[in-house]
Amino acid sequence: MRLLFLGDMVGKAGRTAVWAQLPGLISDFRLDFVIVNGENAAGGFGITEEIFRETINAGADVVTTGNHVWDQREALAFAPREDRFLRPANFPKGTPGRGSGLYIAKNGARVLVSNIMGRVFMHPELDDPFQAGERELAACPLGEQADAVVIDFHAEATSEKMCFAHFVDGRASLVVGTHTHQPTADHQILNGGTAYLTDAGMCGDYDSSLGMDKEEPLNRFLSKVPKGRFEAANGPATICGVGIDISDRTGLAERIAPLRRGPRLEETAPSFWS
Repeated sequence: MRLLFLGDMVGKAGRTAVWAQLPGLISDFRLDFVIVNGENAAGGFGITEEIFRETINAGADVVTTGNHVWDQREALAFAPREDRFLRPANFPKGTPGRGSGLYIAKNGARVLVSNIMGRVFMHPELDDPFQAGERELAACPLGEQADAVVIDFHAEATSEKMCFAHFVDGRASLVVGTHTHQPTADHQILNGGTAYLTDAGMCGDYDSSLGMDKEEPLNRFLSKVPKGRFEAANGPATICGVGIDISDRTGLAERIAPLRRGPRLEETAPSFWS
């Protein structure tokens, strides 16, 4: 199975770049399944139902999120009725929506997608992400109820991301980090067969500060006096993510490589998809 994960869409520049390029990527690379993190798609803060639907219409099978999931209040209303919209699974009991789902890929494979959020430097009051991961994997084990398992681990600390991946190694097809908006170069397959990348990067304008117009963040570092709101940068966007090939026999990763397309970063795509 061939799977693509795209990192956080940031603002109009990021979401329109994904919408424009994703249909061609699916066709050119014969992708079986696509996951997109959409938590920053609406002006850099949250996601609307219209943006969610446009992302699905462009070819995404699932949209994941993170700490900004409720920044647009309408997400609280549409999350419970949209099976393909995920918020972190370790949010408190009773939170609207769902943290995991089982989906059918184009090749007929059953794909468990789980969205889990880290606690280090973020929200220590959340449920333990390791226990949340254990719970989701126990409910739908790889090789039994699921033919592939993908976990979007939305977190700040690289150590937490790495340790979580080692914790589920051999029980997930891919653990990919989101949230920091900077693509890392440590894509690898762990000893047990789980593909891993610390951060997929963002889909947005990289002539920016994490996808936001750089003037106000720079001002706050220099003066500590806010002059205005953060606004999403609207220059040409680069889309960033990771592609993997998953064994139809074991559900574990066979190959992993980054995907980057756009004007600022060095472009790359998985060579094994040629």
